[in-house]
Amino acid sequence: MFPEYRDLITQLKNTDHHFTRLFDKHNHLDEKITQMVAATGPSADLEIEALKKQKLQLKDELYALLKAKAESA
Repeated sequence: MFPEYRDLITQLKNTDHHFTRLFDKHNHLDEKITQMVAATGPSADLEIEALKKQKLQLKDELYALLKAKAESA
């Protein structure tokens, strides 16, 4: 995710607790979605879609934080 911000991500994960929490939550949702898709059928589609929306919202928030930090540096 966001290879152009790899160094900044590493820095923020070590210094910004809010960023780390969002990053970890995003990764957790990604893993959960992957497991659900592999283990379930169409009956779980609504739950999976809801999780994907949460994940996308987190990704947008992470990107906004990264962009703001990169511009201020």
